[in-house]
Amino acid sequence: MVKEQGQKPIAQNRKARHDYHIDDVVEAGLVLTGTEVKSLRLGRASLVDAFAAVKGKELWLNGMHIPEYTHGTWTNHEPRRSRKLLLHKDEMEKLIRAVEQQGISLIPLSLYFKDGYAKVELATGRGKKDYDKRHALAERQANREAQRALSDRRRG
Repeated sequence: MVKEQGQKPIAQNRKARHDYHIDDVVEAGLVLTGTEVKSLRLGRASLVDAFAAVKGKELWLNGMHIPEYTHGTWTNHEPRRSRKLLLHKDEMEKLIRAVEQQGISLIPLSLYFKDGYAKVELATGRGKKDYDKRHALAERQANREAQRALSDRRRG
């Protein structure tokens, strides 16, 4: 059997970068059951309401939706169950210290297969206020207009 190589994206949390100031990004593994992996291989998952939480000295991913596998039997999984995150001890302690600070959250940015293993990209971030979101949108539009003006000027 040929071993998978490379990175295959499954799901992305596009609202995360809009709703949070992203500080640090870490890659973590997931503890999954067989039907969850099969459902992910079909490209079916949602990170919209997902967040990571600390329970004891472990990190858990809550709210991620992996639909039931259609060909599964009584061994099928619960779609929104908590899933344990796999990290090195020093990375986990660093994230736990960050979360203990007021206003810092752990947000999953993307879910993907890397060399056959399911991985999630976790970020620490602070929530943005409405005026921050408006400012970022205005800045993006100004950059687009400047690029458009430069390209028009080059064309002549």
